[in-house]
This record gives sequence, C-alpha cells and structure tokens, in this order.
Amino acid sequence: MKLLIASDIHGSAYWCEKMLEAYKAENADRMLLLGDILYHGPRNDLPRDYAPKQVIEMLNAISDKILCVRGNCDTEVDQMVLDFSVLADYSVIFDGKITMYLTHGHHIDEIEFEKGAIVLTGHTHVPVVEQRENYTYLNVGSVSIPKENSAHSYMILENGEFLWKDLENGEVYLRFKA
Repeated sequence: MKLLIASDIHGSAYWCEKMLEAYKAENADRMLLLGDILYHGPRNDLPRDYAPKQVIEMLNAISDKILCVRGNCDTEVDQMVLDFSVLADYSVIFDGKITMYLTHGHHIDEIEFEKGAIVLTGHTHVPVVEQRENYTYLNVGSVSIPKENSAHSYMILENGEFLWKDLENGEVYLRFKA
C-alpha cells in the first residue's frame, strides 16, 4: 500500500490543490492528514490563497481515502463541514511490521508509544527524522507554511520507506527506511 502523508494545509486552496495533484501523480492508495486542515492559526500569516471553503470541497471529494488526526487549529466546527473524521488526537496503524502513531504533535508528550514505533507528526512545520529513546520521530513538515527554510512538503510511505518530497517539484529531499 502506498500512502501520501501531509500536514498543516491551514486553509490554503493553492497548496491543497498542489497536494491533491501530488496524490494523484503518486497514485497513492490513501492520504494521511496530520492536522491543521482549515484554519491558519493566530501565530501564522495567511497562507497563499487562503480559502477554507475551497479546501473543504476539495478534501470532501476524496473523503473515503482520508485518515486524519486533529491539529491544534482543528475544532468541532471543522468536523461539521468535513466528511471525514478530524477530531481524533491520534491514530495507530500496524502494517504487520511497523507500528505507526499518527498525531499532530502538539500533545506528543501525553502519548505513550510502543517501543520501536514510528511517530508521524506535523505541527512544527519543519521536516525531521530523529531517533528518540523508544521510538523514531518523523515530522512531515508543512504543505502551506513551511518553516526554517524547509520546502512545502509531503511524504510518501511505500514498502517501509518514507520519502519527503518537495511539493513544488516532486523531488525527494529526505529518506528514512523503517
């Protein structure tokens, strides 16, 4: 199974459309969204083409392909307009070899992770691979508001390999083999 993993769309219709184009081009089976879907947040500038209603329409069109966890900017009112669940603080996927925890990252210290797990997050808008005491921490970066000179990004998971890709040109800029 091929997964496209992304985070921090923050209501940008422009970057959401780019992400959906990548999803189609990658021929991914499912999309994992790690939160902050519609609202830009009080600490962020408005992202390019901020249009949450357009983002709602685009994502609802593929709602049966999306697994999403709640970000710090996601609320009950977002759930009222989105056709997929957005309010779970985390989710766990086990593919027979790897246990993956999906969480936005703003409550990461409150979750007890299985030893050897992969923890997928967004929140900081900075792509990272980091071995921590009991798990491997992977941050996908941000679709719409990258920070620390990182690329607008998404991640592909296929055959146990995580690839961080630049949303503007599709180039791989970081890899991790589980």
